[in-house]
Amino acid sequence: LQPVRVATGSDEEGLLVFDGERRLVAVLTHLSDENEVAPGHWYLEAGFGRIDGVEHPAFADLDEAQDWIIRRMATRRL
Repeated sequence: LQPVRVATGSDEEGLLVFDGERRLVAVLTHLSDENEVAPGHWYLEAGFGRIDGVEHPAFADLDEAQDWIIRRMATRRL
């Protein structure tokens, strides 16, 4: 995980997510406490490779986000 600012227009705190081979696989943004949908959650802003898809979930914490990404990488084919 590498901290980064993401120009979303509102919530800018983000993380770049890399796999074990230092390939970028996802960008997560931390939703503000004022967010109407999922306050304080982490949101899958973008996914790449096996993480790419129409699903962009929000996660209660980083552990949940990382677990989801690991499962997705293990089960999805490129």
